Amino acid sequence: QVRLVESGGGLVQPGGSLRLSCVASGNIRNAYAMGWYRQAPGEEREMVAIQFIGGTAEYGGTMEGRFTVFRDDAENTVYLQINALKPEDTAVYYCYVKNYRGADVEDYWGQGTQVTVSS
Repeated sequence: QVRLVESGGGLVQPGGSLRLSCVASGNIRNAYAMGWYRQAPGEEREMVAIQFIGGTAEYGGTMEGRFTVFRDDAENTVYLQINALKPEDTAVYYCYVKNYRGADVEDYWGQGTQVTVSS
């Protein structure tokens, strides 16, 4: 059983910063990919950022450099630093982990943490 627990969301003023955290617990270690998706009201879920086990990171097409993903495999944790927050960043942010166990692919999701950007 693998569990992802996010933290760090909240209400932030435009221009502010947040750091989201996600801790993976259970039978998982050095997952192939760890990262974040988000879903705004009325919108589809979109990828924000993913970091792979080798260190390479990929960012969603609309994430213009204000987002940084990084992971600490010793702590089984992935972070998302968001700077210069905009109202359009308001969304539920979901932690995502992809793991390969032999020939099997496992996808795990957290329950989400709300980020609201408003003055």
